[in-house]
Amino acid sequence: MKEAWDWTVATSLPSRRGAHLPLMEDILERMASLGWSGRDFFAVQMALEESLANAIKHGNQCNEAKQVRVDCRCSRDKFRLEVEDEGAGFTPMGVADCTSEEGLEAACGRGMLLIQAYMDTVTHNEQGNLITMEKARAAAEPE
Repeated sequence: MKEAWDWTVATSLPSRRGAHLPLMEDILERMASLGWSGRDFFAVQMALEESLANAIKHGNQCNEAKQVRVDCRCSRDKFRLEVEDEGAGFTPMGVADCTSEEGLEAACGRGMLLIQAYMDTVTHNEQGNLITMEKARAAAEPE
């Protein structure tokens, strides 16, 4: 059965710091219009920011000749995001454990931990240059 999405956004961004910010704002406004708020909204915002920044900085090395492909879909109950860069890729298991004593001082690695913590499912392609994540909207939060 095919998912029913209220809206989709498919675009490519240049690998320039900050290039993702207008897209993030658009996606978050669209989510808010569907009633997303609270913890779920924050979780998606965090995953968006981290995955797009990682693709630009780490994947494409801020090379403006390279693009970051974004495919985002949202309904009232579910959010799905794919972010793909043109970099060589990475092995998720090869990212330093930022909760270990050595990892606490590392400059990188926290983004992946946050994405894993906030999203319901997170997968990577074999090459390691495409991340797919989903978040189901929780039951309405009490007023």
